[in-house]
Amino acid sequence: MIIKYLGHSCFKLTESTGTSVVCDPYSEKIVGYAMPKVTADAVTVSHHHNDHDFIENVEGNPIVIDKEDSYDLPGVEINSVKSFHDASRGKKRGENVIFKFRMDGIDVCHLGDLGEACSPDLIETILPVNVLLIPVGGTYTIDAEMAKEYVDRIMPDIVIPMHYRTKDCKMDEIDKVDEFLNLFDGEIIEETDESVLELSRSDLGEETKIIVLRRA
Repeated sequence: MIIKYLGHSCFKLTESTGTSVVCDPYSEKIVGYAMPKVTADAVTVSHHHNDHDFIENVEGNPIVIDKEDSYDLPGVEINSVKSFHDASRGKKRGENVIFKFRMDGIDVCHLGDLGEACSPDLIETILPVNVLLIPVGGTYTIDAEMAKEYVDRIMPDIVIPMHYRTKDCKMDEIDKVDEFLNLFDGEIIEETDESVLELSRSDLGEETKIIVLRRA
């Protein structure tokens, strides 16, 4: 499978036979930089804020998935789990949908704008996870320390951070990715100039690796 980072919390996931899903497409007006135009068979939306539901940027007449349910596409299984966008059970920012994708024998979890504290029930629902796409910027989501707790509890093979501030992002109230990376041993961190990660089951190891992808 192929994971392509499109910026902010947006990824394009492509299964080996070509079925593709775009997660949380965003608006330039909110984030500060433009999302690349892409095509996909499906779009998942964790919640309806314009930095996560700009469906107009995805071509190909994709189906839109924004609710808690199970879905089957050719070669791809999608399961979604309701969670909360804040630490007050949604009283401040509402609900958030976590999406699990199974592609080519790999379990990928996109946490969306998860804001609630780590709990045994939620972790049990999410598992198993090979690749964890996790927000780390705080303010609107879990912050760096809470994100580390999720990583420690879930123990995925690969962690890809998202929803953090970059030099061209105008969301000044969220933290940079360094706040998250500084909580881990540098030996497990890989910062790359690539926006694409190609994976097979043989690439998954015993130790968690953090990969920071460059925005496409």
